[in-house]
Order: sequence, then structure tokens, then C-alpha cells
Amino acid sequence: MMPSPLSVEDLPPNLLNLLSQAKELYEKSLVNDDNDDERTSLPIHCASAPGRVNLIGEHTDYTGGYVLPLAIGYNTLCYGRGGIVKVDSMKSSLCRIVSMNDPTNITEFRAIPTLPPSSADSNNKWANYVQGTILQYLPDLEDDETFALDMAVVGDVPLGSGLSSSASLEVATAVFLECIMDQHDGVAYSSYKTDHENSDTSPSSKERKMERAIRCQRAENVFVGVPCGIMDQFVSSAGSKGNLLLIDCRSLDFREVCVAEPSKESEAPVLVVANSNVKHDLGAGEYPIRVRQCKEATEILSKVNPRIQSLRDASMKDIDNAVSTASLDGVLLQRARHVVSENARTVDAANAWARADWAVVGQLMNASHTSMRNDYEVSCEEIDVLVDLAQKFHGVYGSRLTGGGFGGCTVTLVNKSVAQDLIDHLSVEYEKATGMKCSCFETSPGDGAIAISVL
Repeated sequence: MMPSPLSVEDLPPNLLNLLSQAKELYEKSLVNDDNDDERTSLPIHCASAPGRVNLIGEHTDYTGGYVLPLAIGYNTLCYGRGGIVKVDSMKSSLCRIVSMNDPTNITEFRAIPTLPPSSADSNNKWANYVQGTILQYLPDLEDDETFALDMAVVGDVPLGSGLSSSASLEVATAVFLECIMDQHDGVAYSSYKTDHENSDTSPSSKERKMERAIRCQRAENVFVGVPCGIMDQFVSSAGSKGNLLLIDCRSLDFREVCVAEPSKESEAPVLVVANSNVKHDLGAGEYPIRVRQCKEATEILSKVNPRIQSLRDASMKDIDNAVSTASLDGVLLQRARHVVSENARTVDAANAWARADWAVVGQLMNASHTSMRNDYEVSCEEIDVLVDLAQKFHGVYGSRLTGGGFGGCTVTLVNKSVAQDLIDHLSVEYEKATGMKCSCFETSPGDGAIAISVL
């Protein structure tokens, strides 16, 4: 069963602010005189899930590789009423959702297996992430049951910034649904428990965090149509305060990598995230192309070495062998070389982080960006400006693009004593170089998704 949700008194200021915004949005947009008694009697639930920054391990998750992300203190929060009702209860079985980004536009739908996604050019495209997640939980209900909910969605994860606003929306929705299911007849995850009879299904358990991430990734792959890996949903669900997560995206095993204690001689560095304010859309264009190219490179490599089922299995020696036979070249060589070398860098970075070898971590971050820019070709001029400015700044160990690319954010490892100086420097020099403003913040590893008690 669900352990006690976090009380309002224990929330940090930014979540308190989001909760206040969500309540106001809910009252203004979803509460009216037409609400029937059955809907207004549904319990109130609240859930929050964070965005993420990936220290290193980019474009490796969808090939079963390694990633090293952390949850950050920017979140998506869902607030409202919800319950499980009979499918034939026409009015009460309606789902209504509203976003702070479009408070007058209420999306209404019925949670049924044949629910179609909104078109890519629709103003309601954001709702696909909610709807897709709901559909992943429908099989846990009885055949004659469905979800009914009135849910307001707010958040402070910058959209299109590479900090996983979409994954945080999916995971927050998932926890909201789990709250509904756990309260309904006092039974949690009936079908999940059947398949995992001896598993701990509390939201804090490893098994439930993994299951939640899988459902949310499937929602994005199948319903939204983005062929993403599982990293974003995983760290949003399973993030741990003070720790990075080294995730094996094939087995879904993960280990927490502690932020090493600072030595007596020096203080531990911090992470600074800089938002280029160049928006990206992973559902269109280059991202699906990279996924396809990785599959094509894998097919070629598997002919050289049959044990290679994904780029995770390949080594640089395998790539050299494929090059020598002229079977792997051009763009596919570049893509494979990035993924294989990035997997090695990610494991090395986790080990270096654990022993507080900041110089090595920084070198690996710099090498990662070079690979992403030259071999994977997912950087852009504005991101390269930010990385170059940071890498040349005194006290910086390393800097790189974080996220899917084509815009978004950079992450920089820098001495704490000069972090604010770096932020000021980036803000001024980036605008000089590009004519655009850059927003920066210092961050540290935070917790993953939570349920919030609002009673």
C-alpha cells in the first residue's frame, strides 16, 4: 500500500508555490455548478515529479546503454479529484485536464483503450502525455471500470529545454493514478501484484519505481510517438536526494552514486545548468532519425560480430573491424562511435564521481560534448557558444550539452566558490554572442516523484 504522502508542511518553497498555483487553476477551471455529486465526491489527490539533468550518457538509453542523470528541483505537479468509476457512468466517467499554460482550454476525454492521440499540430498536444499514461494503467482495472478525474497541471520545468518536462508530466500523472488506485477498495496494482506476488509495491520500492518508468516510457513511445529511451522517466520516478543514478538501460538495474564527501583541501564542486532558450521538439525531425541510424549501425556490426544485438554490446575494436571491412562508414560510423565511446565515458564518470576525481569527470564531460557535436551532430551554434564560454572559465572542470540536443541546456561542473561568477559570465557573454538571453541555475541531485497529502 501507499506509505504516507509527504505533508504540505514538509514541502520545499517551490513545490508549495506550485501547489498554490494548482489549487487556484483547479478552482477556476474545473469547479462549476454543473459538476455532479458523484464527481465532486471523488477524493482529492496530488502528485509531483521532477525534471532531470543528465551529467553524461547521452543518446545511449534507447540502445540499452548507460546513463548518469540526477533529478532536479524543478517539477510538474498534478492536483485534483480522481477515482475509479463504471464505464457506463457517462458524466462521471469523464476525464478533464487543464494546464497552466492554457488555463481556458479544458481537454475532455473518456479513458478507453481506443482513445486516439491529438494531432501533432493540436493545441492539446501536451494532453497526449497524460492520456498515454492513463492508458498504461487501464489494464489494471476491471473491464467495466475506468478512471474519472478533474486534474490541474502546473510546473516549473522549462518546456523544450532538454530537462525532461514531458517525462515529469508522465510520471506525475502516473503517481496521481497510483494514488487513485491505492485508495480504491484498499487494493494497489491488482494485476501487477499477480505477476510479482512477492514484490514490494510501495511507491518507494525499487520494483514500483521501475514499473512506473516502464509504463511512462511506453506511453511516450506508443501514444505520443516519440521513440525515447527510459532514462528520463526512470530518474524522475527513482531519483534520490544527494545521488546520481547510474542506470543500465538494458536490465534497468541502477545504483546510486553518492556525491563524494569534499576533501579537507577543497570543497566539492557544483553543477550549473544554462538554458540556451533554443527550443527543441524530439517528436519531430532529427531524433527519430538518430534512433533509426543506430539500428542500421547495429545491423552492420552484428554481421561482423554476431553477439552484437545493440550498440551497447559493441566495442571500439568492433567498430574498427567493421571499418576495416568497409562495411561501416560515413554517418553510421559516426553515430556508432559516439554511442560506444559514450557508454565507456559514462561508467568512467560514475567511478570518478564516487572518488571525487573532479578533473577526470570534467574531462569526460568535455569529451562527451565533442562527440555529441562532431559524431552525433545534435548540438547547435548557441549550445556550442555556452559550452565554449564555460570550458574556458576559471574554476570549471567540464561542460557539455545535456538532453536530446538541437537546443536546450548545458551542464557545467564548477568550483562552488565561482559558480555565481560563472552564471553572471554566461548571462552577459551569451547575449553578446547570440543576441539571446540565457537563464542559469545551480542544482544538486534531488528526490524523485512523490505523493502529497493535501487534506
